[in-house]
Amino acid sequence: MEGSGTWQGLVLVSIVTWICVSSYLKLTHRVRSLVQPWVSRQVVGGVPFILNIQKHQNGVLDALFSGLSCVVSVPFYTAFLPLLFWSGHGRLARQMTLLIAFCDYLGNCIKDVVSAPRPSCPPVRRITATKDEEDNAMEYGLPSSHTLNTVCLSGYLLHYVLSSFEHEKASIQYYGIALACLLVALIAFGRIYLGMHSVVDIIAGFAIGVLILGLWLTVNETIDDFITSKQNVSTFWTALSFLLLFAYPTPENPTPSYEYHTAFTGVALGIVTGVQQTYSQFHHEGAPRIFSPELPVLAYLGRVMVGIPTILLVKFCSKSLAKWILPTVSYALGIPIRSTTYLPKLKLDNGYSNGKKTDEIKNSVGYLQKLCEFLKQDSFDIDTGIRFLQYAGLAWSVVDLVPSIFSYINL
Repeated sequence: MEGSGTWQGLVLVSIVTWICVSSYLKLTHRVRSLVQPWVSRQVVGGVPFILNIQKHQNGVLDALFSGLSCVVSVPFYTAFLPLLFWSGHGRLARQMTLLIAFCDYLGNCIKDVVSAPRPSCPPVRRITATKDEEDNAMEYGLPSSHTLNTVCLSGYLLHYVLSSFEHEKASIQYYGIALACLLVALIAFGRIYLGMHSVVDIIAGFAIGVLILGLWLTVNETIDDFITSKQNVSTFWTALSFLLLFAYPTPENPTPSYEYHTAFTGVALGIVTGVQQTYSQFHHEGAPRIFSPELPVLAYLGRVMVGIPTILLVKFCSKSLAKWILPTVSYALGIPIRSTTYLPKLKLDNGYSNGKKTDEIKNSVGYLQKLCEFLKQDSFDIDTGIRFLQYAGLAWSVVDLVPSIFSYINL
């Protein structure tokens, strides 16, 4: 226990040190000035190749590649993971959740550090069939998140399946590997066909995805043992999540990437804290799995029909509570805040009350303004905290509240 606390403290101190050093040395700007010009030239030089591919465009290919992009998008995984948790495959579900959060964080960090453009539209035709794709188009290009996520998640899923059926014929392994490679190839080609990425984005996404997958396969057992060990897990992960909200580069121009990072950091926190509290009841290796006598298909469908409305209700309540609590606490502490999405009418009163400040608020504002100045911010975006708590509450309900309801009604 003591040794566990030591390495947890070292991890947190290392992240704080990295935030301070990178901010002081302006590492984001330095790296961007070195990498961005080269990547931008590659994107411009790759436009003729994209146009040659798009000469063969037709409605069938548009629908095929748009559909595949939706199937491997972050919103799809967000909707799919609760179903996986409730099917009894708890270890697979929590590992894939944390892997997505890690991929999302690292991929979006690189996007915003490099801040490289997507292929110019026009002349490239960009197909955005959904609102999610429209939001993706507002992000920077390198690396391709779809390619990166597909490599990591299909690779991990393949590893999990092959490990579970390691005594099966070798031909099944070959078919599994071939299917995963085909999916990655279709996604990568589809991102170019849809005009969302250039070749350099795809190559970077594939290379980074392979590196992340290799790292994850090395440490996933250790991470899972830690999450289920009950050794100061919730406190450490809460502190880690909070620091990761600050350990993020500032892009050249605002993009939705940080919003995605905030949401999945909240999801990871909710999953970890919920699993840590209820592992022995609902998420152990002996939990009933779908298609088994203990969890037939009809019972599983009952879980889905009860679970989906419940987590949506929790998401709504978490958002409403956060919108009320966070501004109130911020005003009480004199924290300067702003909002552009959830509370557009929010005013920056910074602790003022009838044109005066109490000595207590004045002192707190002085310290917090120094923090703002150090972090190069005039105020803190309250939307970040609201989004973080909203998705943390949603994820917690998936692994704690909803399974408790299942247990109560014998599902």
